Parts: sequence; structure tokens; C-alpha cells
Amino acid sequence: KSDIQHLTSHPPLPRSLASIPRATLDALNAGTVASRDLVESLAVDFAALLQSVCPHADPAPLRAAQVDKLGFLHRIRLGGAAIAPHDPASFANHTSDAVRAWSCFALLSPPHLSLPERLHLVQPFAADPHFAVREWAWLAFRPHIVPDLPLALSLLAPWTLSPDPALRRFASEVTRPRGVWCAHLAELKKNPSPAFPLLEPLRADASKYVQDSVANWLNDASKTAPDKVRVLLARWLRESPHPATRRIATRALRTIGPKPQPKGSTGSDPT
Repeated sequence: KSDIQHLTSHPPLPRSLASIPRATLDALNAGTVASRDLVESLAVDFAALLQSVCPHADPAPLRAAQVDKLGFLHRIRLGGAAIAPHDPASFANHTSDAVRAWSCFALLSPPHLSLPERLHLVQPFAADPHFAVREWAWLAFRPHIVPDLPLALSLLAPWTLSPDPALRRFASEVTRPRGVWCAHLAELKKNPSPAFPLLEPLRADASKYVQDSVANWLNDASKTAPDKVRVLLARWLRESPHPATRRIATRALRTIGPKPQPKGSTGSDPT
């Protein structure tokens, strides 16, 4: 399974929904290809896709969501709910990235599952070759960490040592205090320090994919706990004078800026 499973003679990436060829839309809605970028992802008719890949499922909620112009995350959840009664694990390796995302949401949805069980289920999706599936994976898992954040941080810690950058990035991205397209984690907005040990192994990560997530994590935290973030980054820069660490620090401080240096100081520490 490749990162881009698409038509062999596909035109250049579209710049807008209107520029996507009819043949491409038909293939996306049939689930015979994966989207190549966000534009193509947004173009998928989920009700049509559901009817193509799971004819026994009810497409009515997805049609209504499309008419009401409900958010993309809400519609992904509806897709997961639609296939949940129809062996969702059988869709986990589907060609369509949207269908794999539905499978992820469906598999994580049963209320009786423990957090370790959910983490085990989400791992293949967190490591999926497709960028969109990896995003939906952490969004599907994130609500389940809220009831027991300390346990979640403990369970995710080994992932920061994984040889797979996608899993290392997942551990950071799923615990961001604010995040994107998701509810904020009030505990970590108020006090991000309990999650700092999770980020520690990532402070000089070789992957820019991981670096960006760590920087975004700390930028989130800087909006409500700026001093804690500055202190952490100052220590990282002392202990790890590495280009990756400097890159993380620079990006992490983009909202609050570096702490002003004392008058006459020539120090270059961005904290």
C-alpha cells in the first residue's frame, strides 16, 4: 500500500474543488483510489462512497450532513458510525483513505474498550502511509485520553522511542494542549509540565515531521504557560545544542517571541 494509490494516468494536483476532473471524482467516490491532497479529500462525496464500499450501510446521515454543510471531522465520524455494524476491521486496509479513516473511528468507538486496547487498535492507522489517515488516527484517539490523561501520557511514552517517525509524531500530536479540529486539553493548557517528559526524547528528533509537531505542541502551551515553555526550551538548548532543537525552539516561540535579553547581552539563546 503506497502513500498515493491513484490513477496511473492522473492529471496534476488540483488547485480547487472545481478543477478536479470528473473521472477523478468518480474514482474517489467509488473508493478505487486514495486522495492525493486535502483538496481531493474535501471533494469526496461520503454518501456516494459509503454506498460504493458498504451497500448495506445507511447513507442518509451522511447525505444530511452534506446538505447541512457540517464539518469534515463530523462527517468522518458519521462514516465510522455507518460502517460500525458491518465489520469495520474489514475496511482497515481499504484503498480509499477516507474508508480507512472510517474504520479507525469505528474500531475505537465501543465504550467498553480500555485505553491500552484503543491504543493497540489505533497503531496501524497512526503509522498509515497516507497523510490523511494519520491525521484521522490521532483525532479518533484524542477524545479517549481526556478521562485519564496521566495514563495516556504513560502509555504513549514508548511511542516516542519508536523507529517510525509517524508513531513518534502521533504521541506528540495527540496530546497537544490546543491542537487543530479538536477540543482543547484543559489540564495541559493550565499546566503543560506533566507532559514535558513525553516530549523530552523528541527534542532533537531527526524528522521534521516530528519536529513540527513538537514545536506546535509547545507553541500551544506557550499561549497559556509562556514561562514554563521558555524554561523548558532554555534547558533543551543548553543540553542539546543541535540544529533540530534550535529549529523546534524557534518555531515553538513564534507566538510569544523570545524572552528579551538583558541590556548589553550578546547571548543568542532564543529563550
